[in-house]
Amino acid sequence: MNEADHYLDLFLNYLQVEKGLAGNTLEAYSRDVGKYLNFLGGRGSGEFGSVRPIDVASFLQRLKEEGIGPRSRARALSAVRMFHRFLMIENYCDLNPTSIIEAPKAPQKLPSILTAREVERLLAAPAGADDGAVRDRAMLELLYATGLRVSELVALRVRDVNLDAGYLLTMGKGSKERLVPIGESARAALAEYAASARPAALRGGECDCLFLSRLGGGMSRQAFWNIIKKRAGEAGIVKNISPHTLRHSFATHLLENGADLRSVQLMLGHADLSTTQIYTHVTRERLKRLHEEFHPRG
Repeated sequence: MNEADHYLDLFLNYLQVEKGLAGNTLEAYSRDVGKYLNFLGGRGSGEFGSVRPIDVASFLQRLKEEGIGPRSRARALSAVRMFHRFLMIENYCDLNPTSIIEAPKAPQKLPSILTAREVERLLAAPAGADDGAVRDRAMLELLYATGLRVSELVALRVRDVNLDAGYLLTMGKGSKERLVPIGESARAALAEYAASARPAALRGGECDCLFLSRLGGGMSRQAFWNIIKKRAGEAGIVKNISPHTLRHSFATHLLENGADLRSVQLMLGHADLSTTQIYTHVTRERLKRLHEEFHPRG
């Protein structure tokens, strides 16, 4: 065993014993740090005390040249950082060359949304007056009307919704409450659900959850995930859809129709306006595609 392999074994043992990392995570660290050590060996940088930030940067550049994407390069840098911190903790060296290296940034992924026509088809999918359709229609209408997270949707209590005033109260991330307007279509769907399907689901029992399963208990996130997948299939929507797709669609459609960014931020419950700004990129990209498709010189 060469010296580099010896230190790698010590590092992996440290991660397993001191950090309690699982096998798959250890394999990832072993792979990334092993590649890093091989790179250093090829440069003649065998002594860890002599490794400089330029060596780490060159390693990341090598990964880029090999076609490794930014997320994988960032993961590799994280492993290398941990390795050098381990060397310092164990007094094998007194310098950390990764301290000034910034992680590669992945391009921002635009959220998937439904068109207004696709939303209409999805909301119309739970047709009929049976209790399941009435409940699903109310949940889908409310999700699109408010942009709630699925966790917020299934956590709603009966007392959280004021149909007369047309708003609901929800608890978002960081235990922050916010008021969100509901809208006429969602109010009508909720009123129908409250009058018939919900009392039927209770079967004489008690539960303060707004949306109930067929057994009369609170709806789970996974159960609603299955509902939206089912209804999307019935609507003929081929996109990979999730509850968050309606949240993205809610925000994007508001901005496309003239809502200001600050108002959308408040309704979504984003702590930082920059998080909401991703939807401005979505609307710009959509306008660009429409121009390219329909303009004579697009």
